[in-house]
Amino acid sequence: MQSAETVLGVLRERGRLGLPCDELYRQLFNPQLYLMAYGRIYANQGAMTPGVTQETVDGMSQRKIGSIIDAMRHERYRFRPVRRVHIPKKNGKTRPLGLPTWSDKLVGEVIRLVLEAYYEPMFSDRSHGFRPAKGCHTALREVANTWTGTAWFIEGDIADCFGSLDHQVLLSILGEKIYDNRFLRLVRNMLTAGYLEDWKWGATLSGAPQGGVASPVLSNIYLHKLDEFVEKVLIPEYTRGERRARNPAYLDLQNRLAKARRRTDRAGARSLRQQMQSLPSADPGDPDYRRLRYIRYADDHLLGFTGPKAEAEAIKQRVAEFLRDDLKLELSHEKTLITHARTKAARFLGYEITTQHNSTKKTNGRRTINGQIALRVPRDVIKAKSTPYLERGQPAKQPALTNGSDYTIVSTFGAVYRGIAQYYLLAGDVFRLHRLQWVMETSMLKTLAAKHRSTVSKMAAKHKAKIDTPNGPRVCFEARVPRGNRKPLVARFGGIPLQQQRTATLTDRRPQLVDYPTKELIKRLLVNTCELCGGSDEVQVHHVRKLAELANRKWPPSDWSRVMAKRRRKTLVVCRHCHDHIHSKQSAIPLTQ
Repeated sequence: MQSAETVLGVLRERGRLGLPCDELYRQLFNPQLYLMAYGRIYANQGAMTPGVTQETVDGMSQRKIGSIIDAMRHERYRFRPVRRVHIPKKNGKTRPLGLPTWSDKLVGEVIRLVLEAYYEPMFSDRSHGFRPAKGCHTALREVANTWTGTAWFIEGDIADCFGSLDHQVLLSILGEKIYDNRFLRLVRNMLTAGYLEDWKWGATLSGAPQGGVASPVLSNIYLHKLDEFVEKVLIPEYTRGERRARNPAYLDLQNRLAKARRRTDRAGARSLRQQMQSLPSADPGDPDYRRLRYIRYADDHLLGFTGPKAEAEAIKQRVAEFLRDDLKLELSHEKTLITHARTKAARFLGYEITTQHNSTKKTNGRRTINGQIALRVPRDVIKAKSTPYLERGQPAKQPALTNGSDYTIVSTFGAVYRGIAQYYLLAGDVFRLHRLQWVMETSMLKTLAAKHRSTVSKMAAKHKAKIDTPNGPRVCFEARVPRGNRKPLVARFGGIPLQQQRTATLTDRRPQLVDYPTKELIKRLLVNTCELCGGSDEVQVHHVRKLAELANRKWPPSDWSRVMAKRRRKTLVVCRHCHDHIHSKQSAIPLTQ
């Protein structure tokens, strides 16, 4: 049996060479792929959330993998309907979220692994959503660095994209490269499994289920057709000319300036030079020069066009027609806009994007920013993020946090602020977040003061600290929890220099995945030995949501909870007998030597 890394490596190479896959389904018989998938998703927050059955990651074993593979061999595996819940959106509406059972999550992750390995080399470099080593910041940096001189932004948003993916179109796209009907049938069964809401079954006639593990890669495969249409049809058609022609008015002033200098007319030369700096050196209306640029993140895409507005309207119409006729999708009329790049700002991934134009600001007598792309923090974002911490226009305490420890309060405020600040570090006016920092900092200090029945100034003096940053020392607020011989736990608010960082990346990202066979949990499972009694009868893994649950138990600590607390692990490899005792809530498990 080939290792998981070997299988995925072969698929990547076939994808890079554009070769078809005709035996993809048989790769689902490889248990190492399921072990890799298990190691990747067992720590997800939803792993302990049940779907339509009570099955969760708790009780995962090699035997369960074997039963799934056996069902796959005989094509008897069937996806269960997802449990549907609704989560709120910013506009007041709700978005349906599907909660699959654990076995379906595991199989979905295996499908995602093989599809991502095969299709990732084919995807466009202009696609940044749900892809390894790509994200919002890579998309925004590409816009800022390569879209100089853009005149019009075409903001594109597909209405209910994930819920509107046509199953037949998706399967036909997959069938162009995957010549394996068994695999295609499995994907179709996953898409049409339906949902259960208020104990009523509903059919999924279109769309990839929200919450499905494989949904992101399936949507990228679907929207890759849009990437190809823009890159291979629209961009070649609307891109011409190596460079703009020179501006006739600018050339005339340039000739007059040369004559004035020959006459030693300094006053006239100064006046002509000032007039030249107020004009573009190239002809903005050059009919032989066009540029079309494109970027996509998930279902949001942005096009930048250099040319007349009439052609920008035509581009928008052609994109809408392609989506409607070929992909059975519709653009959202409310969010699909054409924005003048110099006088207004487009919204993309939470940023405002505009083309800078300033005829007066100079450095050493030269204009330095004309035509460059600027990324900005929207003012309404600062207002919206500050509102939860305000009362009657002033920062207020957060009553829900006053019963927590100082460490909890500081870490809660610090995590929220750090996420916002780090996301907007690419913006040229990131300094505007000082307003949010002041609001959240004052609210945090008032919360601490309410907890200790003290004053804001005393809390500030107690928790103030100075840390070193790449931009020099910065003042922040800290709360420490000593832990004996180990390093203390430190929660921190602030200390982030609000200065533009063109190479900024999010630091609060998910840790780098460690795959099987080096994953510690997989090694422990493969030993096939109970970590409590040493037995080997149907070894499986016991999971808990949080280690804090062990300390909050209503009954006395037992052997298994002590072992988990000592190891500082949310997992424990146990035999069937010990696992049954754990779930029967017995205070102790008899250990055998």
